[in-house]
This record gives sequence, structure tokens and C-alpha cells, in this order.
Amino acid sequence: MRSRESKKTIHVQVLEVLKRVCHQISTLDDQELERIGVYDSLFLATKLGIVEIVTELIKTNPTLLDKVDKQDRNILSLAILSRQEKIFNFICERSGIANSLSHSKDIYQNNILHLAGISSPFSLEQGKMPGAALQMQRELQWFQEMEKIAPAYARAETNSKGLKPRELFTQEHKILVKEGEKWMKDAANSCMVVATLIATFTFAAAFTVPGGFHQVSGYPLFLRHKLFYLFILSDALSLFSSSTSVLMFLSIYTSRYEEEDFLKALPKRLIIGLSSLFFSILTMMVTFCATMFLILTKKHRWIAIPITCLAGVPVTFFVLLQFPLFLDMFWSTYGPGLFKKPKDIRPNDLGPSPSNPQDPGPSHLRPSCPQDPGPSQYREPIRI
Repeated sequence: MRSRESKKTIHVQVLEVLKRVCHQISTLDDQELERIGVYDSLFLATKLGIVEIVTELIKTNPTLLDKVDKQDRNILSLAILSRQEKIFNFICERSGIANSLSHSKDIYQNNILHLAGISSPFSLEQGKMPGAALQMQRELQWFQEMEKIAPAYARAETNSKGLKPRELFTQEHKILVKEGEKWMKDAANSCMVVATLIATFTFAAAFTVPGGFHQVSGYPLFLRHKLFYLFILSDALSLFSSSTSVLMFLSIYTSRYEEEDFLKALPKRLIIGLSSLFFSILTMMVTFCATMFLILTKKHRWIAIPITCLAGVPVTFFVLLQFPLFLDMFWSTYGPGLFKKPKDIRPNDLGPSPSNPQDPGPSHLRPSCPQDPGPSQYREPIRI
């Protein structure tokens, strides 16, 4: 607790120092800003995803949005290339600014779609997503989001190598697709073994009921016992859910493994397979507990409690090991997503101009009527 409080205190103090520094440099001209390394600091902070530095610098001096590095890339381009969604959202919340910056190109004639198609070394080094398949899904989500804000003609543009954005994406992600295929098959294989064993045991348990059968009538001896109905129900549910899990994991093996499959199809199958597997494990344990209480007499039922607890230990370990993967896959596929919708901006949202406190900023950054040939949802009138 003390370490957390000390970190929070240090964070607040650093933010205060940052604000004071930004206030001091707000009066400097472009040559002074470049000489003391403000531009390089802004570009580096964008690549590393340090949102506080980027936001404070831009709020203090909105003209920094126009600045480009040695490869003619502005901070929107660097945020896309480095897969920094927080900085990207900060820029896109100012719809007029995003529209203005989305038309830019670097020295290699790459537009923002080309940059989204490049496999980012920053994104891979950070290791945000566990597994190559989830990383491939994240890359596809970035590319699709760039298609929404990019001009319509950007999809057909070629860079200096003569590649269109989609062609560049395919070329850059060939290795990641193969790694994602291997990762999905390994995950499906390990889980399918467990699901197959559960299906085998539960199927056999249906014909070898606890207590056996009556020699004359052929009915189970515990037929009228309440726990017997619990045994039959949980055994049937475990069999059906484990069979569903096996089929889902088998469908992963037979998939085409195209690029688009990593976006929805493959994660959906893995989510269904894992959820069915977890449910089959749970119902299998219920079946085991019901059997123990059925076959033991009242005098010996106390033995069933520690036996049931010990039997649940390996099952619990398996669930704990696989459940984080399930959560990551579910959140990445059906969660709120990385990107926020652009919102209207008012004149003072970016702070005043350094030279004129009454000026809301450069004319091309004002949100009154951005000229954007892109999708219609980014050409809505701005309410001031």
C-alpha cells in the first residue's frame, strides 16, 4: 500500500513539473523548440505511448501537431505505426485534427493505411497480447479502424515500392499468420485432449451408474434417490458440453487460416470451445460429488468431503491456467475495443495559441468545417 501511495505521489509531482515545463516553453518560437529538443521529445513520447507528455505539449502548443520527423511522419502517423491507441484516441477525439492529419504521407509515400499495414516492432516488443493469434487480431483491428478514417482514395494508393495498403499488410504479416496458426492449433490440441477424456468418462459413467442395476427389473438401485437425478443431469450436461468443445477445437484444425479468420471466426470458435470445456469440467465434478455421496453410507459420508476437495485441485489448476487466455480472447473480440468514436471539439479544447491567448489555434485545426473526402460519419457539422 505504501509503495502504491508513493508511486501515486511521484506521478502527481511529475505531472506538475511537466505542466510547468510546458508553460515555460509555450513562449518559445519554432527554432528554439527544435534546438532544445521539444520535437524529438514529442516524437519519442508518441512512440513509447507516454500520453501525459503528448497531451500537455499539444494543449500548450497545438502547432506541434503539424511537426514531422525526419521521415515526414506526424504524431498521428507515429501513433499508428507504434500502435499507441491512447494517443490515437486523443487525436481522433478532435475530429477536425484527425481529418487534417489523415491525408499526410511519409518520405516513402506511405499513407496512414500503409502505416497500419506495417508490422510494428514497438507493438511486438511490448508483448501486450498473449499469443500470435491475438496479436494478429489486434493488427487487423488497427487496419480496419484506419480504413474508417482514411480518405476513400487511400486504399488504392501505392507507396514507393508500388504496394497498396492491403498488399503491404499481407506481405508484412506472413510470418505472424503462420505463428498465429501454430498458436491456435497448439491451444486447441491441449484443450481437445482434456475435452476428449471428459467425454469418454462421462459416456462410460452413464452405463455404469453408482450402485448398479436391479437384477430383476433392470432399473438402477438408486433410481428414487434425489442425488441420482443430480448425477444423471450433471453427467449428461458434461457429456454434451465436452462433445461441443471437441467439435469446436476440431473446427479450428480444419480452418483455412486466412487473415480475416483471425478477426472473428477463429477467436469465436476458441471462446466457445473453452467455455464449453470449463462447463464440462464443472459438471463432471458435480457428477463425481453426487456419486461419492450416493455410494457411501451415512456413517462414512464425511469421507466424501475431503475426497471431493482433493479431486478438485488438479481441475482448479487447469482452469486457472486456461481462464486468463479465455478472458483475453473474449475481451479482445467482444470487449469495448481500443478505439473511441471522434467527438465534437470546441475552440478552446486544445488551448490558446502561444502568440495570442484569444486565438483558438491555427485555422486548419479549427473544427468549424474540416474538408474531408472520407466516410460520411467524419463529415458531420461541429457544434460550437
